[in-house]
Amino acid sequence: MNRRTFLRSLLVFLGSTAFVSFAYPVLRFLEPPGAGEKAGKVTIKKGDIPPGSAKDMVINNTPAIVINLPDKGFIALSKVCTHLGCLVDYDRTKKRLLCPCHAGVYSLEGKVLSGPPPKPLLTYAVQVQGEDIVIG
Repeated sequence: MNRRTFLRSLLVFLGSTAFVSFAYPVLRFLEPPGAGEKAGKVTIKKGDIPPGSAKDMVINNTPAIVINLPDKGFIALSKVCTHLGCLVDYDRTKKRLLCPCHAGVYSLEGKVLSGPPPKPLLTYAVQVQGEDIVIG
């Protein structure tokens, strides 16, 4: 192998590596969240969440919260704020979800009450099967 062939091969290899190093994160950024993942179901026990309380969990690689509303039953919501992606907190005393980043306020059903969030929180399907709660 002469010098010119070696340098050409090295340049192709380094250029390909640089291109892949740049293109992969760009493609991952442009890909919608959850694309390519199987939507799994999560099962928890009803006794784990007493009436009026909540439990944090992860559903399909997304932080979520399951709330036991005394008058409405169980509801599962994404904890990711629709404004800038901060994680909302459950305020049990005021019965609301609050985004600590920009003071976005959501109802316990995930609807926007005030602040900058443009749309409600993502909700997950909840089925009560005996003593189990199936989410997803």
